[in-house]
Amino acid sequence: MIPILSADPESPFPPSEQALEYPPGLLAAGGDLSPARLLNAYRHGIFPWYSEDEPILWWSPAPRCVLLPQSVHVSRRLKRRYNQGRFSLTVDRAFEEVINACAAPRHDHDGTWITRDMQAAYVRLHELGIAHSVETWVDGEMSGGIYGLALGRVFFGESMFSRFTDASKVALVALCKQLQQWDFTLLDCQVNNPHLVRMGAIEISRTEFNSYLEDTSDPCHWGRDFICDKRW
Repeated sequence: MIPILSADPESPFPPSEQALEYPPGLLAAGGDLSPARLLNAYRHGIFPWYSEDEPILWWSPAPRCVLLPQSVHVSRRLKRRYNQGRFSLTVDRAFEEVINACAAPRHDHDGTWITRDMQAAYVRLHELGIAHSVETWVDGEMSGGIYGLALGRVFFGESMFSRFTDASKVALVALCKQLQQWDFTLLDCQVNNPHLVRMGAIEISRTEFNSYLEDTSDPCHWGRDFICDKRW
């Protein structure tokens, strides 16, 4: 059994240490996706993840997959492809398009966890200046992107997509380079996957991850002056 959250968006979550070992990280169910609830969740290392036919499920997995912005790996092939000059980058220019693309069906998945309610909730956070996106463009068409939340000096990555070879990798590297310039300490990747590991992601303990969450109480350092080197 897991705790069922009350209707009050200000009500506290259970301590993340109470998350189940199986399914790994499942902590609670219920509640809503209001801005207050979501901010409360992320500041405690908790995020929603569920399918359309499920109640809202809240997770806090351990170990935690993260990227230190200064440690993102740029392969020679990716550097060469980016430096050819075909990609261009923007920030917060097409947030809704990015989240819609991330929610679209993929060849390796039958459905999506980014439900309509989830999309609406994160668009609302974007309107409040909390959720952000980085877009990759090729020949004037959006070819990839990534979105997530910026709280204090931590960026909580949610999802990314690619319609062109390496487009999502370009968005991720650009985001890390910018986070480093803005003195962010961490990019949360939530759960491990081989793609993220190849990009430099590592796993850390819950105790270490929670220490980074102290940075989420600071004013957010996110800015619109997206300055990414034209060459890597």
